[in-house]
Amino acid sequence: MAQYPSFLTLSPPKSQPMASLRGSAATVRLLHSASRVRLSLSSASSSLSISSSSSYSPSSLKCLRFSPLAPHIFQDQKRSSMSTVAAASDPVQLKSAREDIKELLKSKSCHPILVRLGWHDAGTYNKNIEEWPRRGGANGSLRFDIELKHAANAGLVNALKLIQPIKDKYSGVTYADLFQLASATAIEEAGGPKIPMKYGRVDVSAPEGCPEEGRLPAAGPPKPADHLREVFYRMGLNDKEIVALSGAHTLGRSRPERSGWGKPETKYTKNGPGAPGGQSWTAEWLKFDNSYFKDIKQRKDDDLLVLPTDAALFEDPSFKVYAEKYAEDQEAFFKDYAEAHAKLSNLGAKFDPQEGIVLDGVAGEKFMAAKYSSGKD
Repeated sequence: MAQYPSFLTLSPPKSQPMASLRGSAATVRLLHSASRVRLSLSSASSSLSISSSSSYSPSSLKCLRFSPLAPHIFQDQKRSSMSTVAAASDPVQLKSAREDIKELLKSKSCHPILVRLGWHDAGTYNKNIEEWPRRGGANGSLRFDIELKHAANAGLVNALKLIQPIKDKYSGVTYADLFQLASATAIEEAGGPKIPMKYGRVDVSAPEGCPEEGRLPAAGPPKPADHLREVFYRMGLNDKEIVALSGAHTLGRSRPERSGWGKPETKYTKNGPGAPGGQSWTAEWLKFDNSYFKDIKQRKDDDLLVLPTDAALFEDPSFKVYAEKYAEDQEAFFKDYAEAHAKLSNLGAKFDPQEGIVLDGVAGEKFMAAKYSSGKD
C-alpha cells in the first residue's frame, strides 16, 4: 500500500483535478427499488443522503405526491402502508456497478490499481481518533485533489478516472462503497478468494475531511518490520493481517518514475498488458495466488521485485511464521487474506444503515466503531 510503488498500469495525466461531482444546480433524485425508497440531494461539492431508520406510511409523504416523480414512488396505491429504508448506497445499484466493474477489468486489465484505490482510501485509519471523518479510513476522501496529491497516492488519479464513469452512472452508490467494491471485485476476478464484504459506507462531503499526509506505509524505511507494525497497528491490524495483506503484491508492478523503486521494464512487463514497463513482484502479475510468498522466499529471479518491506516478511521472526505458511499453503493464505481484506475495507467507515448492506448473502464482520477506536460515530 501507500508509498509502496504504484500498482498502476496507465500513464499519469498532465494534471490531477478534483474528482468531478457534475452539476451546478442541486438535483433531487427519488430512487425507487422494490420496497426501498432513497431520497438523495446531490450538488457540485457533495452528495448527501436523507436517512432514517423508521418506517413511513404514504400519508407521511403527502408532499411528494405533487412531484412529477410521484408515480414512480407510489406505484402500488393498494398498499395500506409502505416500508421505506434510506441508506448511503442502493443495493440494486451496487450489484449493477459490480457488473460494470467486471467489464472494466476485462477491457483494461486494471485489477492492481483498483485494489490499490480501495486500500489507500481505507488505510489512512487511525484507531486512536474517535471522530468521523477525522479518524480517516474508508470514507471516499481519496477522490479529492488534496489527498490524491499525497506522495503515497502517485498515479491514483488514473484509477479515479477509470471508476468515475461508473460513479456517474450509479448516483445511488457512494464513492466510499465504490472504491471498496472495485478493490474486492478486482481480487476475486483475478482468481483470488471471495471477500466477505458489506456496504453502506457514508462519504466525506468536502476536502476538509481528508486525512493529513503520512498515514500510509513507506516501501523502504530504515527498519521495515518496525515501520509496518507502527502503521498497521495504528489501524488496529495484527501481524497475521499485515503478512496476509502484503500478499496482494502478487498483483501489479512498481514504476520507478512514480515510486523510486523497481526497474523501468522486465521480461515480464515490457509488453504490458496496459502501458508496458515497471517491475512486478511475480511473473503472472494479473493472477492472484500465493506466488508472492514463494518468489520472495526463493529470490531466484532478478526481474522480480523484492522491497525492504517485502523482505522483512521472511526476516522478522513473527512475520516469518505466516509468510512461510502462505508460501506452502495457498488455501490458508486465501482464507486469511479474505478476512483481512474485509476488515481493512471497514476501517474508519460510518455505515448507513449501521449494520451495513450485504450482497449475495455473504456477510462480513459486524462493524462496531469501538472495535477499531474508542469509537463513536
